[in-house]
Amino acid sequence: MHPIALHLGPLTVHSYGIMIALAFLAGLWTATRRARRENIPAEKIADITLWLMVGAIVGARIVYVTTYWREEFANQPFSEVFMIQHGGLVYYGGLIGAIVAGAVYMRWKQLPLWKTADVLAPSIALGSVFGRVGCLLNGCCYGKPTNVPWGIHFPNGSEPWRQHFQENLVGTNDPSLPVHPTEIYDAGLNFLLYLFLAWLFRHKKFDGQVFATYLICYAVIRGVVEIFRGDYTNLHYHLGLTPAQWVGVPIFVVGLSLAATLSRRNALAQK
Repeated sequence: MHPIALHLGPLTVHSYGIMIALAFLAGLWTATRRARRENIPAEKIADITLWLMVGAIVGARIVYVTTYWREEFANQPFSEVFMIQHGGLVYYGGLIGAIVAGAVYMRWKQLPLWKTADVLAPSIALGSVFGRVGCLLNGCCYGKPTNVPWGIHFPNGSEPWRQHFQENLVGTNDPSLPVHPTEIYDAGLNFLLYLFLAWLFRHKKFDGQVFATYLICYAVIRGVVEIFRGDYTNLHYHLGLTPAQWVGVPIFVVGLSLAATLSRRNALAQK
């Protein structure tokens, strides 16, 4: 855990913010390389990335604030709602916000919807890798206590430590209990997903296949990782599922439906 990267005079640079910036830069670089295969100008990808960035941050922050309002914001100054450098972005909110912003931009600029979505999909998975490393450095999105050999301790005063201290599981001078490194689980699985989607992009059968596959696979990945998450309270569970698992269900269904619809449309077009 290393939430503050450096100080530049009066400016504090947070590790989480650096990793989010790296996520967008890596996504932009890899997406522009794929765009050439679809004859989409690189500058169009650069432009849409800015829209995606704004949509993702706004959507992710809105969902985080509404989810954790009572725990983190109800008794704080309202300005804390806008302090994203402290962490606190919900991925599914960011995904939905980015999709909405991207769709608006593509319609405005008359870009091919599913070709562009396929170009961007692997980069979204790659960006998640950097984002989850940022979560680890920030000490958020941590796992449940565990005895597995690769369990990690967070330092005294961290968010996991405060939770364990409130539950009388650790003392005032102790680190947190060992917890599942869910940030690493998520980052590793997303990197594998990136490699798979980058391969699929070169072998896809129809436009939209890569994006639909991303929705399906990420819903599964996130649903599995959520099993090991420890930063939820009982207020967040509904019928035994976390908010992200509930959102993952329609995302999974949308991905399957999209893949089936676009595949069928492609088959009919080739007849």
